[in-house]
Amino acid sequence: MIEEFTVTVPAPAGEEARVASVYVPKTSAPCPVVYLFDGQTAFFDERSPYGGSLRLGEFLDEHSVPVIVAAVACDMRNRLTEYSPFAFSIGGKFASEGKGKVYMDWLTGTFKPMIDGRFHTLSDRAHTYIMGSSMGGLMTMYALADYAQVFSRGVAMSPAVWVDAEKSAALVRRFPADAKIYLDYGTGEFSAVFPNQRRALGALKDALEDWGGGYEFQMIRGAKHTESAWRRRLPAAFSFLGFDVR
Repeated sequence: MIEEFTVTVPAPAGEEARVASVYVPKTSAPCPVVYLFDGQTAFFDERSPYGGSLRLGEFLDEHSVPVIVAAVACDMRNRLTEYSPFAFSIGGKFASEGKGKVYMDWLTGTFKPMIDGRFHTLSDRAHTYIMGSSMGGLMTMYALADYAQVFSRGVAMSPAVWVDAEKSAALVRRFPADAKIYLDYGTGEFSAVFPNQRRALGALKDALEDWGGGYEFQMIRGAKHTESAWRRRLPAAFSFLGFDVR
């Protein structure tokens, strides 16, 4: 079941009302919570501006996964600013003011207490996870680095480390020793659209090895930068989080 309600988010252009979508499993037991970026592409194809969604509710129902997933739609006009922990400007095509801290402070300080108060959650760090794709994947890395008191595990699909290879790698080196993260990238994503991808991924792998914590990194042959590609990786991601979905 998916419950929805309106929340007020401190967006880059000022506070605005957005839809929060929460997947609630069919169990009376308290459950872990996954906080997911880009709620507009989480559950329903018709809401996605990209023509498809993760269809996450269908996946979780199919496998009877005992997890709550809480997702809020992003600021489509200022997504790069809302979903980056640092400012960047690349070739006049991609630019961010780096206000990710504003969003994460809201998520951890306002939204998480709201979810814990409204649903039957396991609210401790050990059962609180963070997940996203592309810029949401970068924010997942940021969350594990600088909000480690809240999140213990993360899933970063096709993280946008190419926006700044060095600063992205620095996030990894700030992970606590006991954190766990699943990361992946599709070979079909290597193109002129996103610059410096190979160098950034190389820096990411070096940082993961330097960190030495618990991680899984997959290169997916032929996979592109799309919701349908990320949907096919849901079994690997949720298995890494500790759920039986195989």
